[in-house]
Amino acid sequence: MQTILSIGRLSLYLGFMLLIVGTVRLPAENMEAARPVMKRMADASRAEEGCVEYNYAEDVFDPGLIHVKELWVDQPALDRHFATEHLADWRQAWPSLSIGERNLRVYEVGEPRST
Repeated sequence: MQTILSIGRLSLYLGFMLLIVGTVRLPAENMEAARPVMKRMADASRAEEGCVEYNYAEDVFDPGLIHVKELWVDQPALDRHFATEHLADWRQAWPSLSIGERNLRVYEVGEPRST
């Protein structure tokens, strides 16, 4: 169970959060068409309750490889995310964008620390 401590506009999540990291791949020539679809997905996901972070990044050395990083406060937030219309729309776009290889992992993480 998550404990949320709010101080003004700052919210601290005490306990474990869920970190999703990995990659998805599409043909490099489809990146231009994929960018607005990925932006809609990221913007809608970032607006969800329980989403701390949601990012896509193009690999600078491997065209067509997209790095994914998401941070969610808990499993119920992630479950709600999986049931959203924008996620269904994103998945529906995969065939037209030729998104194939997906390698995503979910990790339970605690409080971050500086390196």
